Amino acid sequence: MKIIMLGAPGAGKGTQAKMIAEKYGIPHVSTGDIFRANIKNGTELGMEAKKYMDQGQLVPDELTVKILLDRVAQDDCKNGYVLDGFPRTIPQAEVLDKALTELGDAIDFAIDVNVPDENIVKRMSGRRACLSCGATYHIEHIPPKKEGICDKCGQELVLRDDDKPETVLNRLKVYHDQTQPLIDFYTKKNVLKTVDGTKDMKEVFADIVAILG
Repeated sequence: MKIIMLGAPGAGKGTQAKMIAEKYGIPHVSTGDIFRANIKNGTELGMEAKKYMDQGQLVPDELTVKILLDRVAQDDCKNGYVLDGFPRTIPQAEVLDKALTELGDAIDFAIDVNVPDENIVKRMSGRRACLSCGATYHIEHIPPKKEGICDKCGQELVLRDDDKPETVLNRLKVYHDQTQPLIDFYTKKNVLKTVDGTKDMKEVFADIVAILG
């Protein structure tokens, strides 16, 4: 079972990807994790990717797909995997599709965790972080015992720049421009399934399990 997770930043697709991986005993493959692992292990592909990253450039799609295919060719992926964070654009999806076709393979499901923009802005702007110990809270869903103070270490909680409404709106714009076309791409391939990401996390997961069977 080969699954791609789609959804805007803050839609909760990473959490769902981990839960899917756990339930079905397949790896949760995040491109960020693979890059870090390849660089840490000093692999040829990792060193090539590092050159781009060190210059603040994006790793080219062909190289990203090579690193990805190298990861999914490992034994633990023989029953499938959940891709999280890739593909983000149509060219990436096409390169991945072509590479999988050459291996006689294909993606089984592309799951779109759909959450309206205004919900995401509200969700993310409610986040608070402790820069001292790394604990995270949400003013509505996981509030600290004392407002603005970390339960764990007593330091002040902050709204990170990444979570400020204007930053979130900007990230959402990039997402809609780049990633939204993937919805059409996977719809044409008859593998797209959409779930309502505004529901409770467990309900969203139950909906995904109903799709995957």
